[in-house]
Parts: sequence; C-alpha cells; structure tokens
Amino acid sequence: MRADRLISAVLLMQARGRVTAAELAAELEVSVATARRDLEALSTAGIPVYPQPGRGGGWSLVGGARTDLSGLSAAEARALFLLAGPVAESDDAKAALRKLVRALPGPFRADAEAAASATMIDPARWGERDKTRPELVDRLQAAVIGRRKVRLAYANSKRERSERLVDPWGLVDKDDVWYLVAGTERGRRTFRVDRILAAEATEEPAGRPDDFTLAQAWDEVVAEVERRRSRTWATVLVESRFADVLRDQFGRHSEVVAEEDGRSRVRLAAPTPLDIARHLAGWGALIEVLDPEPVRAELARIGAELTARYG
Repeated sequence: MRADRLISAVLLMQARGRVTAAELAAELEVSVATARRDLEALSTAGIPVYPQPGRGGGWSLVGGARTDLSGLSAAEARALFLLAGPVAESDDAKAALRKLVRALPGPFRADAEAAASATMIDPARWGERDKTRPELVDRLQAAVIGRRKVRLAYANSKRERSERLVDPWGLVDKDDVWYLVAGTERGRRTFRVDRILAAEATEEPAGRPDDFTLAQAWDEVVAEVERRRSRTWATVLVESRFADVLRDQFGRHSEVVAEEDGRSRVRLAAPTPLDIARHLAGWGALIEVLDPEPVRAELARIGAELTARYG
C-alpha cells in the first residue's frame, strides 16, 4: 500500500538524514520513478521534504536527521496522517501508522490520530456489495516488484480465452477496477485483472523499458480509452434544470454549447449511436435529439420495441 511507503520514507529520512530516490526505491522494493513520486507527494502534502541537487545530494527533512519525528510541526504531522490514513486498509499499513503515532512528540499524537481517522474510503457505490481487493493483485504485484515474467490465461471482452507470457510493469486501481500494464510480444498491453483467469509467475526475468513510468503509461491508456469512448457525438436539447443531471450521466463526454429559451443544447459522446440511444431512452420526451440521424433511428427502434412489448 502507498501508506506504508510514505510512512517508511519519512522514517528512513529521519534515521539517515538524507536519502536518494534510488536508495528509497531499493529499501521499499519499488521503481526509482515510484520512489520519486512518493517523495514529491510528501512534499506536496506539506511534509518538510526537500531535494538537494548535485553530487552527494538527495532528499532530506528540514531540520536534519532525528530518531523521532520532532522535526514535524503539528500541522505537518496532521498533513502526513491525512495523506496516509484513508488508504491504510491493510494490517501492515495500520501497524505502520501506529508506530508513527508512537514516534511523534506527545502533544502531536492526539491530532495525528484524529487526522488519520477523519477520512475513510468506501469503494462501493450505493446499492453495490462491498468490494474486495482481487486476490490476483497481490500475486501480480509481487511479480512486478520481483521483475518476473508472468504466464496469463486471459478472457477478453468477448470471453475469448488466450494464454500469453508477459512482462508485468505495473498495476493501476481505477474506480476499484484493477488493471495490469504489461509488455508483450506486440508491445504494451493493458489487462483487466477481473478477466485474468489464471496468473503464474515464472523464474524468467522480466524486461522493462528504461524510460518507463507507470503514470505516463496510464495517461496514454486513459487517453486512448477516452478517444474510443467518444467516437459518436450527438446534439440534444434538454430543459436547463436537467442539464447537470444529463452531464453527470455522460461525465467528461458532454458539454453545454448553448442556452435556448430555458433549454440547454448539449453535446454528448459515446462509442456508438446505440450506446447514446440506450442512455437517452429513459429520458423519454424530456430530451430532443437534434442529430445525428443514426441516434434518432436507434431511439425510434427502441421505442417501437417497447411499444410492441408493453403496448
């Protein structure tokens, strides 16, 4: 968990006084890029962490090395716990937080404990069952850290099964759906973990491009997915008071382009005309689709089917 790494990074700097991203990466068994992002996250959160460039440089805490956390102010200690607390779901992460509390000066402990428990993350939406971390995630994570190739049995969106040997590069949790970013014979690929039927780490070393960073790779994946999700655009009219509801339904694939006599002209996007029609069918006459004709035709077909079924 990231909470473990953030806390460990602070304690390591307290103990050593100065640490490089490479040293931190070796200690935490992550990539140098991940270690650097963790250090930058600490700095952004208000922890007094700063880089020293040049030979013999690295990252340090303002005030130098200490055996406790007396270098942190009360506000800085709260910032650290606000950052780490909500993601401390595992027993190890919670244990790390408890150790950090004990390392704080007495006057700061109550505020730090309050900050750690002030926020929580409930990954399940309303009406959904509680979500659990897929068991495969831990196995794949170990393969990523250990740089070992993984043999996957995978079912695509059409439930077609295939087997392949991949180089695991990183894991991403997006809205409680886990993805494995990996290298294959055909280049970088992204696999949904819930479609992985089996995964077995091998003893064969995995390769990884020297310039690879998971954040950049994921940005490219997201951009491609969003491009595919917005291949068809439609223009609709809806009462302005409902425009925000409609935009929430389509998310980033929507925009209000004009206001006309109490109605909003909204541009919507989805992969196909049928996808747009399915989303709009439940709105009935509250929405008027101006274009394109394929979306209007799909709505007419859906309406005819419903009329034939329910008369």
